[in-house]
Amino acid sequence: MSYFSQDGGGGIIYVTGHRHPDTDSIVSAIAYAHLRQKQGHNVVPCRLGDLTTESRFILERFNQAEPLFIQDARSQLDESIMDDANKVSENAILRDVIERFDGDHKVFTVQDERSHLLGLVTNSSIGQVIWGDTAKAIDLLAETSVENIAKSIDGTLLYAPDESDHNGKVSIIALSANHLNYYELDKRIVVLGNDTQSQLRAIEKGASVLVLVWTKQVAPMVMEAAKKAKCSIILSGHGAMNTSRYIYYAIPVKSIMAKDLIVFSEAEFVDDAREKMMRSRHRAYPIVDAENRVMGMTSRYRLLNAPKRRFVLVDHNEAKQSVPHIELAEVLEIIDHHRIGDLTSDRPIAFRNEPLGATATIFSKMFLENNVQPDPDVAGLLLAAIIADTLNFKSPTTTDQDRAMARHWSDFTGINIEELAESIFKASSQNFLDDLPSLLEGDVKEYMVQDRKIIISQRNLYRLNETEGIQNALEEVMEQKAKDKDAYLWIMMFTTARDNGSIFYAAGPGKEIVREVFPNKEGESHTFQPGVVSRKNQVVPKIFLYLREGGFYRA
Repeated sequence: MSYFSQDGGGGIIYVTGHRHPDTDSIVSAIAYAHLRQKQGHNVVPCRLGDLTTESRFILERFNQAEPLFIQDARSQLDESIMDDANKVSENAILRDVIERFDGDHKVFTVQDERSHLLGLVTNSSIGQVIWGDTAKAIDLLAETSVENIAKSIDGTLLYAPDESDHNGKVSIIALSANHLNYYELDKRIVVLGNDTQSQLRAIEKGASVLVLVWTKQVAPMVMEAAKKAKCSIILSGHGAMNTSRYIYYAIPVKSIMAKDLIVFSEAEFVDDAREKMMRSRHRAYPIVDAENRVMGMTSRYRLLNAPKRRFVLVDHNEAKQSVPHIELAEVLEIIDHHRIGDLTSDRPIAFRNEPLGATATIFSKMFLENNVQPDPDVAGLLLAAIIADTLNFKSPTTTDQDRAMARHWSDFTGINIEELAESIFKASSQNFLDDLPSLLEGDVKEYMVQDRKIIISQRNLYRLNETEGIQNALEEVMEQKAKDKDAYLWIMMFTTARDNGSIFYAAGPGKEIVREVFPNKEGESHTFQPGVVSRKNQVVPKIFLYLREGGFYRA
């Protein structure tokens, strides 16, 4: 049973072919995504490498965008659930933050006007100032403007000199009947009641800020004295006790925010972030984009419960051919036409494997099975992929089902099979000699035989004479590639569907094996091998047999 026949839930599902993707791999991903999208699912086609010249031509021919390039199967932080960033300005006062504290808001991000991260404020950091170190609170309050003090106590600033010079110390005299002579008031913030004489005496003794409670007005003589002495006057909106408590809430956020932060990028993998998080003790962690803009917050709880990326794998079923770290993702389905590989899962999944010439043939059948009609361009893609992977039905892997599905899409689109095949193989031949390293890394598969790495590249050409003159340059590049990859044998197959055969180039310590298995005619260095077009069905089995038989090849 397919995942999609069940209650699969929401979220993105990535569908991808193998590394070094050929046309069948690319088209299969696009076709599968197209099918499921028509059924209402959020499926994204992906690729694991650069497009071949052939694939690029086919996508352009049928008006398709390149699939999303994906490099890792692990989920990123931008795919996880994020908590609210609880944005505050660096110029906000502590009271603004304190009033927002609740069960869901315990950590606040300090951001500028462009949402760039500046720091963090927590209830712990505020507590250390408000209820902790008095000396520190005094020092911070000394740097706080009288405007902020007025705001923190819901007060009215009646007068403030151009520059306020207070020392952050607070004297509360509002409830005292004692004479002001007993108080040291120089440069202090003084909380007083509605007593004109006490107000004048406080100014005389050098108070820098008068905070008046239980009154809505100030005597003219007090205002005059305050201006002369450059003493600020604030009418508080609270009584003496709350006023004295709220004054320290005037300290700006920027004065206490933490700047030495553990910050995660939204592109960071959840696994990596979780590991870093376990080495710290913070409550929450900001997530930013590439320009340091805050996206949200995360926590241990979020990352421990973060969902895995979900994948559907097409045209392969081996871990070494799949997206890196596929074992850390959730594989929902596998649809392939190759031999059974080594991929495993921790739960039952849908696995469809049919011995057909192209995976595109399987998807062609799936459209019919699900009674879904593809868009004409996607139908053209499927036809092109079947042609490409079967070498226009000359590959020994070709089946009657491949031919039937190709005819079906030809009838559906009105596209002539032979004309499309010729255009595909001509396109694949264009400019292939311009970049020999890329040629070798295009359609390439790796195999292990008796602890020996065998690498086989294949390129479809319209005519094999296009390879004339490249022998020395190609073999030089191949030898270096084989050395770099620690390959015992690297084979380059040039295959022509037009003439139905291949020629071989070889490099590495085991290169003589190719001459043993596919011998050249006398006087020829690269003899055309008629009928040999399939890497997996004709070349790999013979090479494997030769090695497993101790070097003795049996025809």
